[in-house]
Amino acid sequence: MKRITIPILALILLGMLIPVGFAADSNLVITYGESTYANNDYKSVVDAFFVNQANVDLNNVNSKVITADQVNQVSSGITGKSYSSDQIFSSAFLDLNDNDNLEVSVDKSKITTITGNMYISALKSAGITSGHVYVTSPMEATGESALAGIMNAYEEATDVEIPETVKEAANDEIYTQAEIVENSGVDAEKLSQLVDDVKQEVSSDNVTDHDTIVNIINNYVQTNNINITSSDIENLADTIEQVQNVQGDVNYYKGQVDDLLNNGNSTGGFSLDALFDFIRTFTNGS
Repeated sequence: MKRITIPILALILLGMLIPVGFAADSNLVITYGESTYANNDYKSVVDAFFVNQANVDLNNVNSKVITADQVNQVSSGITGKSYSSDQIFSSAFLDLNDNDNLEVSVDKSKITTITGNMYISALKSAGITSGHVYVTSPMEATGESALAGIMNAYEEATDVEIPETVKEAANDEIYTQAEIVENSGVDAEKLSQLVDDVKQEVSSDNVTDHDTIVNIINNYVQTNNINITSSDIENLADTIEQVQNVQGDVNYYKGQVDDLLNNGNSTGGFSLDALFDFIRTFTNGS
């Protein structure tokens, strides 16, 4: 018969319960821009925004740093831009506990180019449809680099890796829209709505032909009186075509995340029933 003393049982219980009580919430993740994390004053500004906007205790939040190298791996293949370690300011906070609908809150006083709807559109292109994301910076920044941090936060929270093809397509969408806003001076919200509408039509009709996508964009541009160049339209068509071509990878990733969220992952596998079964095994014998 197996026997266990009360002191030993108490130590076992303590060891099982302490990690649950004191571990950070795996559904909460902050990704700091490298420049922000390296400067205490910058980090304090960003932390204050997250605390005030999300009403969160940062002691319960996991954090990661997004480096210039990580951002450059994305941007160099899209825009050719290269950033140094003192240029990555955009930071993001993900609350996956709030997972009914995807929502993005952007600090408009600091993020100058990318809007909340642009982030939402790009994240949906990656198969991400839930969670509340907050984006800010300690100083004015375009917000382009934040998407890399946001997707990294989702990977950290779910422990499911986003396929590289999907990351590239989503990032390309953000960078292309930022470039159009800066080059053409088009209203960011109008552009975001245009991209969202075109993507929906392309997806519903399963369009993959570049020229057809260009025609769809032209129709929306003319109907909504949006002034963008033919070069911008071509670049946008390339981006939307890329998004459409990775839908197989998007659906695979989305299926993995949906299974995880539907089954629940907040307890880390801990169960009181399992604990009591464990205790009975040692106290009752077998």
